[in-house]
Amino acid sequence: MRRNRSGLPEYCGWSTDRQGGKRRVRFRKDGITKYIYGVPWSSEFMQQYGALLDQLPKLAIVGAGRTKAGTVNALAAAYYQSPDFRSLADSTKDHRRRIIDKFRCKHGDKPLKGLRREHIVQIMADKAETPEAANNLVKLLRVMLNYAVDLGMIESNPVTGIKRYKNRGVGFHSWSEDEIAQFEARHPVGTRARLVLALPLYTAQRVSDVCKMGWQHVINGDMIKLRQQKTGASLTVPLHPALKAMLAILPRTNLTFIVTERDAPFTAQGLSNFFKKQCRLAGLPHCSIHGLRKAAVTRLVNAGCSNEQIKAITGHRSDSALAPYKRAGDQRLLARQAMNMQLGSEGEQDLSSIRSPIVQPRAK
Repeated sequence: MRRNRSGLPEYCGWSTDRQGGKRRVRFRKDGITKYIYGVPWSSEFMQQYGALLDQLPKLAIVGAGRTKAGTVNALAAAYYQSPDFRSLADSTKDHRRRIIDKFRCKHGDKPLKGLRREHIVQIMADKAETPEAANNLVKLLRVMLNYAVDLGMIESNPVTGIKRYKNRGVGFHSWSEDEIAQFEARHPVGTRARLVLALPLYTAQRVSDVCKMGWQHVINGDMIKLRQQKTGASLTVPLHPALKAMLAILPRTNLTFIVTERDAPFTAQGLSNFFKKQCRLAGLPHCSIHGLRKAAVTRLVNAGCSNEQIKAITGHRSDSALAPYKRAGDQRLLARQAMNMQLGSEGEQDLSSIRSPIVQPRAK
């Protein structure tokens, strides 16, 4: 989904109500002028936006008249308008667009009928140093080329049967407690950066949900109710006392807790970029906002929460989906338990309250 300079969807802009002085989002295109209500990028907002888009001439959206038939660009334009793509969550659409558009920069004008299996293998080989990026690309190409087969643009999918690269990485880095403390020392309570740290850390939600959270989601003063953008899961998460104290000093005039310098809501990508800068200022260039969701799960694991209890907060639907988030916490917890068992057998004290499982030598 394209964004304009205001961080809003295409053809949208901020407008001030002359009577009440309230800022609203107005859609303007091809003679259609209408206010859109709700938090920008929320499901309610996007439903209204999509309905307005459907009233526009198709060429204004698709851009089919600017692409050459039978090329990668033509397939991308068609795929963006397919029912499968339009039904995806906005964050997933944005993720796929970034991958597809980068691929189009190199191969957009090439004909699909000339694309063969060996070409796909070479494209993956060019990304061998970043196996996860190569796997994401080939996974998306498989989907797009299946759609090309359905449209009759090609006879068969050359990606079928190509194996993914083995990836031994662990994904986004999970924040340690020392790294959290280091960030907090650089960005005190009351700063935007500290609030951005606190929301995913204390709610265990994705950046696509964090950027939309506002007072309208707080119920009874101590719970946050939300519908996850990626999965559609409906959750009610208790407010952590530390987060509750931070929210208490915020104004109630904005649509979202976190706003830009212009008092506009952040997009998910914009918030990720902002937070990355704050991490560098804190001397943590390897940390990211998504790593805080992992850190939140680690804290829940270390507190002894069951999988079902953790999933009630994170919104994961299966143990296998939760597993990558739990891995770091499981290792630390099990290591601490193992050390305590050893110390118990030696008649030593239980050190479960100590953060590090490393045992200090006794003073002689």
